[in-house]
Amino acid sequence: MSIIKAENIYFNYPDRTKVLEGLNFSIEKGEFLGILGANGSGKTTLLRLLNGLLKPTQGDIYLEEKNMRTINKSELFSKACTVFQDPDDQLFSPTVAQDIAFGPTNMGLSKEEIENRVCNSLSLVEMLKFKDKLIHNLSYGQKKRICLAGVLAMGPRVIFLDEPTASLDPMGVSIIMNLLKKLNTDGVTMVMATHCVDLVPLFLDRVIILNEGKVIKEGLPEKVFSDPEMIRAAKLRLPQIGHLFEILKKKDNLEIDNLPLTIGEARRQILELFPGKM
Repeated sequence: MSIIKAENIYFNYPDRTKVLEGLNFSIEKGEFLGILGANGSGKTTLLRLLNGLLKPTQGDIYLEEKNMRTINKSELFSKACTVFQDPDDQLFSPTVAQDIAFGPTNMGLSKEEIENRVCNSLSLVEMLKFKDKLIHNLSYGQKKRICLAGVLAMGPRVIFLDEPTASLDPMGVSIIMNLLKKLNTDGVTMVMATHCVDLVPLFLDRVIILNEGKVIKEGLPEKVFSDPEMIRAAKLRLPQIGHLFEILKKKDNLEIDNLPLTIGEARRQILELFPGKM
């Protein structure tokens, strides 16, 4: 079942700069979708259209089969929430608890329900002990998790993520991505804009590739990355494991049918290529 559907989406900025041209796709309920593209491909603009912050110049976007042009903002923002790339653009209250309580308070919930949502969302991101901390005393990675907690407190059906791993160290990336995957497994639809291709085969169910405002490929990660020339034309690259095996195939004449994208897949292929030698 599609939770979001985009039909013939065009978007131009007021100076008539074309950003998106003729996009058609759907997002299934409960999936983890990646929107991949180089800088300037239209990823962030597309997210802002999907979450209602911008309106298409032409075309329509549907949320749960309802045209988003007809949904009031309070209803829309309670169903579909966004975690922005820079947490300092999203956090504005003095303390963690106050910031997370902002959304539920605007929903008109009782004090008891607001408190429950604050504590539950902080528990989900493993930040409950930071409830009364001042925002400016948190690390960058901790702020990222607080932003996510603030979104979770709204009880959304869909979470949009704009480069959620940007500026994080490797451990921070692992923490955030495993947390997002767990929330997705629990039923939250995730839509993530990124150019970090190495994360795709590990966490994402399906991928849309944007290039110069157009969808040039969509499908399962293994299908999308099976076309290295298309990936490079979109100013992206293969995941590092896939790139290594592409080199082994082209330069060392190894018989490789499908490029592995993860360490596990690579290990299986190596054992098949060299039986009894490992």
